[in-house]
Amino acid sequence: MMYNKNGISEHASSEARAGFSLIELMIVIVILGLLASLVVPNIMGKGEEAKQRLVCVQMKNIAETLKMFKLDNGTYPTTEEGLESLTANPDASKYPFYSKSGYFEDEKMPMDSWRNGFIYINKEGKFDLVSMGADRKEGGKDEYADIRFSECKF
Repeated sequence: MMYNKNGISEHASSEARAGFSLIELMIVIVILGLLASLVVPNIMGKGEEAKQRLVCVQMKNIAETLKMFKLDNGTYPTTEEGLESLTANPDASKYPFYSKSGYFEDEKMPMDSWRNGFIYINKEGKFDLVSMGADRKEGGKDEYADIRFSECKF
């Protein structure tokens, strides 16, 4: 058996320090608690903000698709024809140059982050897209506010 300079066997010394003391564990738990109290408030609410940003990105993609529709057909679809006009030709005589494959790859209407359809509005040749937001109702404030393409910042 080997002894260190204090006369204690190496085997006995390693057994005494095999784990953490209660004080050490408590200090680590307190530090983790303090870190969590600083980080968690900054993370909370970011999920809704991320969903709102994603809606703007989705709207931008739809807007690009609408521009392709206009390039092919000379005009945007009417409000009445809506976004459904991007999946199937609403009027073959009005849109003779409509894309044979449609304008959405899988012919499905895109949904917003809350699984609602987008609202399409065409006013005098200019369009806007609207998502009702988290509350799925018109109007609302803060995280429940409607999201308009015309108000998205890119």
